[in-house]
Order: sequence, then structure tokens, then C-alpha cells
Amino acid sequence: MSSASIRIEQELFERASIMAKVYSRTAPKQIEHWAKIGEIMEDNPDLTYDFVRQALISKAEKEAGKLEEYRFG
Repeated sequence: MSSASIRIEQELFERASIMAKVYSRTAPKQIEHWAKIGEIMEDNPDLTYDFVRQALISKAEKEAGKLEEYRFG
């Protein structure tokens, strides 16, 4: 995956740095996370933030091989 340098406001970077520490990420990864959520929300305006968050968690669990088959009844 290639990367590109961008300019952002210092205040945004500082907020990302704080949140990044909470979630054990780097500030750039926190900004990528916010951008991913923003993109999903813009493409799907009827979805709630919690739904999008759970979908991202489910995707990560699937990629990690941590899903179990659900059996009805």
C-alpha cells in the first residue's frame, strides 16, 4: 500500500493524536480510521454510526478467523 503526504490543520492532528493513544494507533492511522467511517457514512446515510462501527468490527473478526457459524433454533 502506498502512502501520500497531506497537509491538515494542527488542531485535527492533535485531536487524532489523543484518540490514537486511546485506541493504540498512530495519529495517521486514527485519521485513516475517521476517513473510512466518514466515507461509509456518506455512502450509506441511513446507517447509524453504531451499525457502521459494528460492521467494521465484524469485518475485522472475519479477517482474523474469529467468527462462528450461527445456528438457528
